[in-house]
Amino acid sequence: MPDDGTRQLLQWGGSIVGAGVVAGILLMTVLGGYSHTGASTNTGWFALIVVLACVPFGGMLLTLGVAKWLRIRRLGRG
Repeated sequence: MPDDGTRQLLQWGGSIVGAGVVAGILLMTVLGGYSHTGASTNTGWFALIVVLACVPFGGMLLTLGVAKWLRIRRLGRG
């Protein structure tokens, strides 16, 4: 079966979401957290930007990869 990019979508989507989750955990534990006005440190702001960029984009890649994987699996059965 030719490589259709499903594996890469799943790998990169998972990696990007993972980076966003790690940045969020670091923001909450090490980098001072955040309030309704934003992060409390400059590094916290950077981590917040990483979280807000990585989680949605990685989630879209991961969703597309799962959808392609399910379609290939369905077509393989039939």
